[in-house]
Amino acid sequence: MQTVSEHEVIVVGAGPGGATTATALAQQGHDVLLIDRQSFPRDKTCGDAISLGCIQIMNNLGMGDKVRDAVARGEFYRLDGMRLVGPSGHVLEADFKRGANGEESYVASRIYYDAVIQQQAVDSGAHFLHAEVKAPIIENGYVVGVMAQANGETKAYRSRIVVGADGVTSSIMRALRPEAEQHEDKHRAVALRAYIKGLDLFAHQVEFFLYDDILPGYAWIFPISEDTANIGLGMRLDRFRDLKKNLKKMLQEFLEMPAIKERAKNGTELRDVAIWQLSFGSQKNMQYAFDGALLVGDAAGFINPITGGGIHNSLISGILAADTITGALGSGDVSRERLKIYEQRCHDEMWSGMRRSYFYQRILLNYPGLIDGLIKYLGRNSGVAQAFISKL
Repeated sequence: MQTVSEHEVIVVGAGPGGATTATALAQQGHDVLLIDRQSFPRDKTCGDAISLGCIQIMNNLGMGDKVRDAVARGEFYRLDGMRLVGPSGHVLEADFKRGANGEESYVASRIYYDAVIQQQAVDSGAHFLHAEVKAPIIENGYVVGVMAQANGETKAYRSRIVVGADGVTSSIMRALRPEAEQHEDKHRAVALRAYIKGLDLFAHQVEFFLYDDILPGYAWIFPISEDTANIGLGMRLDRFRDLKKNLKKMLQEFLEMPAIKERAKNGTELRDVAIWQLSFGSQKNMQYAFDGALLVGDAAGFINPITGGGIHNSLISGILAADTITGALGSGDVSRERLKIYEQRCHDEMWSGMRRSYFYQRILLNYPGLIDGLIKYLGRNSGVAQAFISKL
């Protein structure tokens, strides 16, 4: 097979984790090929919530102007706070803090959000290729490139290191991780997302709904504008299978709940209904580093077990991967032994939060009767509530 090009690093997947990795590496002067099976802008099924931490990382990578421009165009919708609704209808409201430099949280459709980071990678010097990666190239146990298909033709692209950032169904992850190391169902989730018009919204507030049929998951309403919201629900995969649920039916049942139905007096319009799976970062002893390769973001399984959010951890892992790769390339050693420092750094940065979130998830599953009492308590103690929410 003819080799088309050679690079220092190939990043497979131009979503938040991959584009962040490519941006950080390109800004350090590395030759980076960023490959995605879709051209940008493109949609991605997600809850669309963008935390303050995401914006701070983006600003550190030089995306401040791009974020401000997206806000001005109405593509990033500002968030001021949240509402948490318990099984009995008790509500906890909490404000979101701003960053030290005025950074805020947002809801942004991934067609807009991902385009900002992907463009930053290109602007920083990464080469972008619209192609579908079929498999890594492995020689003498080392990943040395990828086979990618474009326009019906498969070609070889070589590199010193490959980064798998191609999501929960990653072709790189599936080729490198043995079947025994795949995520168990209790560390996975299934979710449905749609966009809705015609529902009375709480401006600049995201809403989370906890109720018996979905625990330890939740339903959500996240406004993306004054009249449109991302609406959806998600639940742990093992519970979903045990209860033999249908997500589309569950969404209709959620919309028929009195507290929701009364907010849709003039009827609603649903569009872009989509279902996807997630892999939590709470399963022990998962491998993210290999001879000549790393996994970042959803491909590694860095989803928060309680919120189902993965963008912030994708950005964090992208930064850590770029730092690890720079050191490995400088030393001339791209073995797993050299790269596994990335696993330790990811563990140090994210593991305690993952385990804490998984503990909260088990509480929701095993002690649902405590939820309303906790919401009422937090509602009376705003300081404790803020501290609790910051740990999610």
